[in-house]
Amino acid sequence: MQLRIGTSGWNYPAGKGRWNGIFYPRPEDRQRGFDELAFYAERFNVVEVNSTFYGQPRPNVTLGWARRTPASFEFTVKLYQKFTHPGMTTDATPVSAADVAAFKGGIDPLAAAGKLGPILAQFPSSFHRTAEAIAYLDWLLRTFAHYTLAVELRHASWSDAADDTRALLAGGHATWVQIDEPKFGSSIRQEPWAGGGDLLYLRLHGRNAARWWDHEQAEDRYNYYYSVEELEPIARQVRQVQQAAKKAYLLLNNHFSAQAVANATTLKKLLDEPVAAPMPAELVERFPDLAGIATLPRARLL
Repeated sequence: MQLRIGTSGWNYPAGKGRWNGIFYPRPEDRQRGFDELAFYAERFNVVEVNSTFYGQPRPNVTLGWARRTPASFEFTVKLYQKFTHPGMTTDATPVSAADVAAFKGGIDPLAAAGKLGPILAQFPSSFHRTAEAIAYLDWLLRTFAHYTLAVELRHASWSDAADDTRALLAGGHATWVQIDEPKFGSSIRQEPWAGGGDLLYLRLHGRNAARWWDHEQAEDRYNYYYSVEELEPIARQVRQVQQAAKKAYLLLNNHFSAQAVANATTLKKLLDEPVAAPMPAELVERFPDLAGIATLPRARLL
């Protein structure tokens, strides 16, 4: 099984949970030409792109991403929010052929470079299983049929009809995203590797139940650090599907203060993936369980 482990997003320059000074150098300490994406791609083989959720991808930007990363690197790309969260966009018009063309055109450079992983269709918990929702999801699957599509569903109505949901997604050759998150009465319930097929796509959002709905800033929801004891059973589940799944994507979304970086590094170790490139001393100091897993940069010679 080909295994790809990384984080959801790589650029968090602002807010209480910024990565500067933990994973990346502070702006004032950076050498000229420092590239966050290139630095990230030396340490992980995949990233889940968040920015395409907030705005349509632009081909000149994605071409730059492809050029700044190794040949073996992959991008999984979050679908633009108009497709999954229409109430959040300023454009209230229905999804159009132009919207579809803009998204596909924006990710073409990644596909041409062989660096495009699954497209992630992340639906909110308000997306219930209704006849209208089923019809829309069926349309979405057909619209992006020539891509690998991973669908995240959060409301319990989809797992209440799990067999039908699996059949719908399988008919569109899509995988059902496995999610680790705080569970509430309306939350989806999934058995391990609910996606089926030959692809596992797992997103770990953290388990900060107290701040999931009640938070000052959106980033507070993702302020959670998985202990090694919490990651070990996840690693065992991944090992259990090695004979069935051809490929697995494990993406950490608990991004507050680079906790996702630390947890992804530990998960790599638990799954016998190489942790070769050195990690910043600030990261290891903040997350002591990385000692013995991550190497530190060599001290500069004076």
